[in-house]
Amino acid sequence: MAEGPAPKKPTSTAGAAASDAFAALPDEILQHVLSFLPAQPAVRTCVLARRWRRLWEGAAGLRITAANAPEPVCKPDDLVSSAELREFVDHLLLLRGGAPLDSCEFMFDVRDDADVPHVNLWIRHVIRCQVRRLELSITREEDPTGLHFYVDNLPLVSRHLRRLELNDTGLNDSFLDLSGCPGFEDLYISNGGFVHAKRISSKSVKHLTVIDSSFNKPVRTVIDVPSVVSLQLEDPWDRTPVLGSMPLLAVAFVRLGTDSIMSLDWCYKSESGDCNDEHCQGCYGLEGDSLNGSNANGAKKNKSVLLNGLSEAKSLVLIDESHKFIFKRDLKCCPMFRMLKTLLLNEYWCVPPDFRELACLLEYSPVLEKLTLQIFFKGPEHKFEIIASYSQMEGSAAISKNLKIVEVKFEVADEGVLKVYNFLQTLNIDFNFDEEEESLVEDVSTTS
Repeated sequence: MAEGPAPKKPTSTAGAAASDAFAALPDEILQHVLSFLPAQPAVRTCVLARRWRRLWEGAAGLRITAANAPEPVCKPDDLVSSAELREFVDHLLLLRGGAPLDSCEFMFDVRDDADVPHVNLWIRHVIRCQVRRLELSITREEDPTGLHFYVDNLPLVSRHLRRLELNDTGLNDSFLDLSGCPGFEDLYISNGGFVHAKRISSKSVKHLTVIDSSFNKPVRTVIDVPSVVSLQLEDPWDRTPVLGSMPLLAVAFVRLGTDSIMSLDWCYKSESGDCNDEHCQGCYGLEGDSLNGSNANGAKKNKSVLLNGLSEAKSLVLIDESHKFIFKRDLKCCPMFRMLKTLLLNEYWCVPPDFRELACLLEYSPVLEKLTLQIFFKGPEHKFEIIASYSQMEGSAAISKNLKIVEVKFEVADEGVLKVYNFLQTLNIDFNFDEEEESLVEDVSTTS
């Protein structure tokens, strides 16, 4: 008697459900999911089924990483060596062709000089693929000249690029001339190398962040971004960059941190950058200081580096934890902050006995509504906070009539805090203490 067909093996209910779920999704959804995967596992989906064979080629996002990535984004089994990465990406981009990209991330360490031109070609290729968001996190950890990967000296030209994120990237004037990107809006730079760059230039960028970056030593880097509405500048090394006019600026955060004491913007003889020694490397003779109305070689003329560019801000944070003379020198030709309504300062601006720096900013902020002073504490936490109000009837002519709130935040109630309190009282700023705060101020007054 002939045997019948062999019985079929039972199919996993879960596996069938998953298969049916993917089968029901359109290609565009699957490609969107693939864009969140690192490139290696995304490409390997081509073996799943006939339908998946070329889906990865149309994914709108690329995440290219390697075994030596600063922060690997995929499993160890998915990571490859530098040589394997070069071969993989060359073939990847060749097979993708010019398919449009919404985002692209490069995250790896370049250890062979021969790889540098390949990487720069990859960057140019994705620009031609109309990428909208591009992130470079490429290091040179084994390079004796430094950690930065230096991009080629060619301008970026794209009508589609909107956001550029650069980590550990060495930069130059051509790459930072973004005039060829008319729709560009968001530039983020962390640990950037500007030692070969004299200018950041974009007429369209609206949001600019530059963090923990080393700037040009003999020439100040000029930041020319007239359409910026938000600015974050933290811990610049070597020479502090010059801020050009920013008439649309709404919010700005500037911090000269403790790390930035490794800087050329300081002088043994002067805290204000005016030691009258024309041979002083710190105070005089910098080409970039010619911006904002002063001559490059006019050693005895006041030169604004930061404050003029910040003068249109509506909300401003100014923190100095360094030994730089930049702010003190800028105050000698302090601009009028005609739009400023919210101001936050640290203890750098509160120096007794005359509190000259604080008084100057208050005098030149005619519409200021809220002042916050963070005195002698690190980080976001503080133990004490006292809030004051300003009496317009008895107020000082030297400060804004619109001032409504004054906050003083501190970690330890000491003599320094008491001096700030006493100075504010001279401006007819009244503190509304509760019993605990009243006792605190009395204790400090008694021990001082």
